[in-house]
Amino acid sequence: MARRARSILGHVLGVACLVAIVLSGAVPAEAVESGSFGWPLRPRPAVERKFDKPERNWLPGHRGVDLAGVAGQSVLAAGDGIVVFAGKVADKPVVSIDHPGGLRTTYEPVLAQVSVGSRVSRGTAIGTLETGHEGCPAPACLHWGARRETGAHNRREYIDPLGLLHEVPVRLKPLEA
Repeated sequence: MARRARSILGHVLGVACLVAIVLSGAVPAEAVESGSFGWPLRPRPAVERKFDKPERNWLPGHRGVDLAGVAGQSVLAAGDGIVVFAGKVADKPVVSIDHPGGLRTTYEPVLAQVSVGSRVSRGTAIGTLETGHEGCPAPACLHWGARRETGAHNRREYIDPLGLLHEVPVRLKPLEA
């Protein structure tokens, strides 16, 4: 009887710990990610500023998400692709990767460790995060953007990069008595 009680107690404590982890948001990204794209920072970062699609491409909006990080942290390719830009735009270091299907992801401020033409895989280190992303409350923030070439006229459509992540929700199953 005591052995069965310890077994049940062990299961209950395990479930309680899992629930606490899930509710705290500290679920390891590796445990819930699937699909072609993953988070560009590890561990899974907090989203400091969400995507705000502009009504028209030239109007105000936030064409990506800002992810909290640490200066010097490795920035990872979110998916497989080819580096199409690694340099500065308006004095900010930027890396852009083209992915299959007309998708491009952009990462800033990132000091590149890759060069134009390099093939990268999901999770490949592409550079290091620098400080200086204006408007972000964290000491260092990664601005991660995504756009897709659409239609016959190759129009650019900004999309929420978080939509590229196909996270599998954690499902808790009842204990069997």
